[in-house]
Amino acid sequence: MKIGFIGQGWIGKNYADDFEKRGFEVIRYAQEAPHTDNKDKIKECDIVFIAVPTPTTEDGFDDSILREVVKLVGKGNIAVIKSTILPGTTESIQKDNPDIFTMHSPEFLREVNATYDSANPERNIVGYTEKSKDRAQEVLDVLPTAKYSVLVPVKEAELIKYAGNVFLYLKVLYANLLYDLSQSLDVDYQRIKEAVAADSRIGGSHLDPIHVSGHIDDSGEHLKTRGAGGHCFIKDFAAFREMYEKNVGDVKGLNLLKSLEEKNIELLKNSDKDLDLLKSVYGK
Repeated sequence: MKIGFIGQGWIGKNYADDFEKRGFEVIRYAQEAPHTDNKDKIKECDIVFIAVPTPTTEDGFDDSILREVVKLVGKGNIAVIKSTILPGTTESIQKDNPDIFTMHSPEFLREVNATYDSANPERNIVGYTEKSKDRAQEVLDVLPTAKYSVLVPVKEAELIKYAGNVFLYLKVLYANLLYDLSQSLDVDYQRIKEAVAADSRIGGSHLDPIHVSGHIDDSGEHLKTRGAGGHCFIKDFAAFREMYEKNVGDVKGLNLLKSLEEKNIELLKNSDKDLDLLKSVYGK
């Protein structure tokens, strides 16, 4: 089986590397060298994984790059979207591209551990459309073995990705609020954090409110940053809040999400963290 990859950022590259290590013939296409010449070869691939940018901007969610590159998949072949997308996007793309079988399989890679995570997934989730349902097992069969593997309707797969990122965003904000309360009470946050993390229902991830960045301040010290930042959290929470407003419309729930969003923006701005990403999502 020949496996294609469109997009060779840290997500697409690490997935492609893993497939090669496991013995698959891999074709990579990206805008960057040395993969730019493989555009026409993608149509030869049985399964094509797509990991391209789907940003949330001040004008809303943008899946234009994804909709453009999916047309490179050959007739009768499978397109597996790894990019984070709004629920309903895969079905819309399937309708626009009836000659291929379109699915969504969310990625759960940690940027600093992407090589390990791609080879050792905790979860394999493959979402199918009505047209691609009978081909979904083919995709699951080529993925590395995971403790949890499931085939689900595609809207569920799309929402699962947001569910995880938004939960962790909220956890980061909670850790920041808990840290500020600890400071005001003159207690050791580190001990509070360790005790909370020992609760198996909570765990220790995303409980560090302060991160030392690679940037240096005027005094020569490394800047200490706060807030839920990074390429996923900021854009995905903004998209989630817009989805909630459009589909649920509950005023109290929406105000809660907006308040959390405003608090996170404050934390990021006050510590000069990811200001370029904030600008790309919310504008100036």
